[in-house]
Amino acid sequence: MADIGLSGLAGQSPSAGRVWGWLVRGEVGLAVGVIGIIILLILPIPAWLLDILLSLSITSAVLILMTALLIKKPLEFTAFPTVLLVTTLFRLGLNLASTRLILTNGHEGPHGAGQIIKAFGELMMGGNYIIGVIVFAILVIVNFVVVTKGSGRIAEVAARFTLDSMPGKQMAIDADLSSGLIDQDEAKKRRKELEQESTFFGAMDGASKFVRGDAVAGLIIVAINVIGGFLIGVLQHKIPAGDAATTYTLMTIGDGLVSQVPALVISIAAGFLVSKAGVEGSANKALVAQLAMNPISLGMVSASSGIIALIPAMPKLPFLVLAVLAGVLAWRRTVMENAPEVVIETAPSAEQEEEPISNSLAIDDVKIELGYGLLALINDLDGRKLTDQIRALRKTLAADFGFVMPPVRILDNMRLPTQGYAIRIKEMECGAGEVRIGSLMAMDPRGGQVELPGDHMREPAFGLPATWIDEGLKEEATFRGYTIVDPATVLTTHLTEILKDNMADLLSYAEVQKLLKDLAPEQKKLADDVVPAIVTGTSLQRVLQALLRERVSIRDLPTILEGVAEAAPHTASITQLVEAVRARLGRQLCWANRGDDGALPIVTLSPDWEVAFGEALMGQGEDKQLAMAPSKLQEFIRGVREAFERAALAGDQPVLLTSPQVRPYVRSIIERFRGQTVVMSQNEVHPRAKLRTVGQV
Repeated sequence: MADIGLSGLAGQSPSAGRVWGWLVRGEVGLAVGVIGIIILLILPIPAWLLDILLSLSITSAVLILMTALLIKKPLEFTAFPTVLLVTTLFRLGLNLASTRLILTNGHEGPHGAGQIIKAFGELMMGGNYIIGVIVFAILVIVNFVVVTKGSGRIAEVAARFTLDSMPGKQMAIDADLSSGLIDQDEAKKRRKELEQESTFFGAMDGASKFVRGDAVAGLIIVAINVIGGFLIGVLQHKIPAGDAATTYTLMTIGDGLVSQVPALVISIAAGFLVSKAGVEGSANKALVAQLAMNPISLGMVSASSGIIALIPAMPKLPFLVLAVLAGVLAWRRTVMENAPEVVIETAPSAEQEEEPISNSLAIDDVKIELGYGLLALINDLDGRKLTDQIRALRKTLAADFGFVMPPVRILDNMRLPTQGYAIRIKEMECGAGEVRIGSLMAMDPRGGQVELPGDHMREPAFGLPATWIDEGLKEEATFRGYTIVDPATVLTTHLTEILKDNMADLLSYAEVQKLLKDLAPEQKKLADDVVPAIVTGTSLQRVLQALLRERVSIRDLPTILEGVAEAAPHTASITQLVEAVRARLGRQLCWANRGDDGALPIVTLSPDWEVAFGEALMGQGEDKQLAMAPSKLQEFIRGVREAFERAALAGDQPVLLTSPQVRPYVRSIIERFRGQTVVMSQNEVHPRAKLRTVGQV
């Protein structure tokens, strides 16, 4: 259908229509245009075709100028360097074609190179070719010395400062992303704009040389045309010297003018474009907003114009008109600024009503508040910034636990100590501490006190003995085997532990739905069959939260869904669903808690305690609760501590292995005094896992 339509429009065969369709495509049209410019440099063209091409050159220059004037910011015209190259080559091709016509047909009269060149030449010369030469030279000087040189210098400086400021702008984007002010899509958009800005001004720095070279070439071509045409006219065609000088000068000046006018217009467009950096809005709005808004400036203009009008022999009318206009504008601006504010009570729109309410109800999931002295952590250019470490932390936690933590918002809080910070989860403070800017935290891996001069304190994340030492003692501390940590890492480590402790609270219903939505296509059917057909989204959320509460990764979501689908028809208890899922994740649990030798170190629960816990369970079915005497619980806690302390002295970090029936209740007791201790049931031990018993409770 498309081929038939094109061929019908062209009055040709369908194959010819296809060729026409290719030509009207942008990239093919550009390629044909560039080839046409090259042809202008090689082959002669008739005068009538030169007139058409010269008119195209003039109108395209006006189009480029209007585009540069009306765009809101330079990046909206990123194709300008390419446009500048193409138009410069086009004008040079036209110069060569017109030179060929002038030298070939100049003896026939001023119309030998076309009507446009003749008309421009007569307009410029006004009957005197000497005046035409002088005016043309001034026009070229204005373009070459003033406009082109100025815009080229602006482009050069803008390119240098844009490249120098890129790291700071990039860090500002990263800070906004880490603090939650923008999302990933907005960050990508800003990075792309930053890259385009640096590329654009770098290209403009080089592209401005095209216009400069074009002006030089125009002067050389004018000299060649005048001298060469005069010699050809006098020596070959036997034209009188005066007539030859007049004819060839008229055509040469017309040719130079018809080339230099578009060049001047495009140079002005380039000047507007590069000088517009940092100004928002079209040129007219920006100029009015910045020049005509200050009543004092307008008043000074009015007074100056009035004083000049009083000078003897000075034309009074134009200056008096300007004085009156500037005075009226100054008076109106003054009245507007001093007018009393009138408050009109109207029915607020729904948007006005909801905005302050939504702002007051918004809760930051994770927030870090910094004292005034810690703001340097965000803009630290020498080491890793806090925002960089937080971004890396979110990636690590996503890989380790299977869901993306919410963005971390960073704010200053003048009520905190100068070097203090506070970490909040859902607006509630979950941790606080102090770090020393310009110092390093030193810790003894053996748990002892650091024997170096400094400020002794407790490490905020784990409560270990630590000392803030001067940066000059770093080598000595390293030589003694101490662990050295910078302030940003101290804060990030504290944040890491708090996030791990609160992962269950951060996994919202919306995050669960997002995890289901982001499943691989081959797993979507499983998710659709399980939720909500077998379990509700809320029940799945509670299962995932229970796993995260024990620091079990939910990254293998398909396996978790399989475990839920298998157990849900038999029980509605979240506890039983979690136990069924944990049994499915046995390989993952054994791998995550293995020792350095590849075996799973375990501390077993003795048969006596197994029986004690079993007998302490009261109730039936899903209503079972642990009812153990306080003295018995204290004895159990003491036994767990002793067993795990012995294992720690031997360099092991074992898990506590229990029967499946009592595991949830044992874990509920242990999490109150040893939250980092892993409690596994015998059902969760993978058949191929190697076990190594290191103790018994």
